[in-house]
Amino acid sequence: MQQQSRSEPSLGQLFAELTEEMTTLVRQEVALATTELGQKASRVGRDVGFLAVGGAVVYAGLLAIIAACILALALIMPTWLAALIIGIVVVALGYGLVRMGLGALKREDLAPRQTLDTLKEDMTWAKNQTR
Repeated sequence: MQQQSRSEPSLGQLFAELTEEMTTLVRQEVALATTELGQKASRVGRDVGFLAVGGAVVYAGLLAIIAACILALALIMPTWLAALIIGIVVVALGYGLVRMGLGALKREDLAPRQTLDTLKEDMTWAKNQTR
């Protein structure tokens, strides 16, 4: 049996080093995922804010426009018909604002892409280390 050279690390030392490096790598990946998801959550929060403000504007507009327009249209048609027409117009405007907000949310990619890419690289690196 041939004796191992003192300059070469033992198999146990190599596995300990690999385990330590993998632990550090996993910690770094978790930190990256946390940061990336935090950034995405802040953008989503902003878009939800647009939805809320849009809804409030629609509501305020609904009250003012309905009151003024119903009174104006009631001069030439029955009051109930004037209220129905104005209600439909205001709802259509509100629907447009809500669709804009939802469209912005749907375009937002919530997956932590950078983290997923580096995890793939890490898996390739780990496989190469165990060969």
